[in-house]
Amino acid sequence: MGDESGTGWAQLENFRALTDAALGRLAVEDLLVELLDRVRPMVDADTAAVLLIDEATGDLVARAARGIEEEVRLAVRVPMGAGFAGRIAQTKSPVVLDRVDSSTVTNPILWEKGIRTMLGVPLLVGSDMLGVLHVGRLEPRPFDGADIELLQVVADRLAGAVRGRQAAVERAAASLLERSLLPGRLPECAGLEFAARYLTPEEPVGGDWYDAFTLPSGQLWVVAGDVAGHGVHAAVVMGRVRSALRAYALLGGGPQQVLELTSRKVQHFEPDTLVTVVCAAAMAPYEVFAVASAGHPPPVVATPGRGAALVEVSAGPPLGVDGGLPRSATTVALAAGAVMLLYTDGLVERRGEDLAVGFDRLRDAVNPGAPEAVCRDVTRAMLGTAGAADDVAIIAVRRSVS
Repeated sequence: MGDESGTGWAQLENFRALTDAALGRLAVEDLLVELLDRVRPMVDADTAAVLLIDEATGDLVARAARGIEEEVRLAVRVPMGAGFAGRIAQTKSPVVLDRVDSSTVTNPILWEKGIRTMLGVPLLVGSDMLGVLHVGRLEPRPFDGADIELLQVVADRLAGAVRGRQAAVERAAASLLERSLLPGRLPECAGLEFAARYLTPEEPVGGDWYDAFTLPSGQLWVVAGDVAGHGVHAAVVMGRVRSALRAYALLGGGPQQVLELTSRKVQHFEPDTLVTVVCAAAMAPYEVFAVASAGHPPPVVATPGRGAALVEVSAGPPLGVDGGLPRSATTVALAAGAVMLLYTDGLVERRGEDLAVGFDRLRDAVNPGAPEAVCRDVTRAMLGTAGAADDVAIIAVRRSVS
């Protein structure tokens, strides 16, 4: 082993402490560069690099390097199974090279830099492959078994830090994206009052949203929707669906036509994605709404003197699912002083509980009061003080008392 005195192992505790402290950083690249600076002296190496798997392509992509920074600047990519790094990723096993040239590695930067020997190990979290860590020496001193053992311990620690940082970055990005796509302010419509809530647990961030907008015709649209899944992907799809639904609404069709067009878009461009949506549209004076659902829980309408009831809307298939049946809309009357509440399923669903119980609890919670009070009372009654276990989006609209 290059570090015969054993200082490499002594430095390992400092490395472990650094990975814990560095978990507060947002940038994965910054984290990796600092960790690589600690790795090189531990195994007496001149170069070090991390390549992470690109989930979209399956290739390894250079994300951080010391001594061979060109790998990152040139965005080096290595196919799974190809060359030195690709073989490590495919076999999930360490690889030692005593000769570095075009016959052993695919990246010419490595032999052009004069690297003579290399050692690479997989970055694993359980059985999940994250990427590859490799180090190199400019002198022809081969890496031995002790180097392999130490570098694999370092790689395991580094992989855990990377996974934790990636998860934190994804949560932050998804949360920011979701909140940026919620309407900045609810529309102002004579004779209507609005209020809304978007509630999310600390993790994982999902794809729920609410929306309310008016068209050039003066028609009002109120929407609640939910993209299956969590994280950045769900938030991105949510943004695309929301934008598509708004664009199709501009064409002038009813909610059922708009949902069908949006469903075709999802089916073609977002395959294997499930989205549920409920839409309500009305013209002034907003006495009658056309309501259409794509596999989404029904709205609740609370009318003065009559209590609250679920809207009996025909729930067509979710967006992206070809149900083979035409979608339909239901006419819903909204009397003066009445409130209509649209929401996502996190408000009513509880693990191990019949969904009907959740709907009963929701009916009891909705009253024909001011929308802000309705949102407050509903969230407290349905979620308690513990808050949401899943994403929840709700929007309440009330016809003012004449």
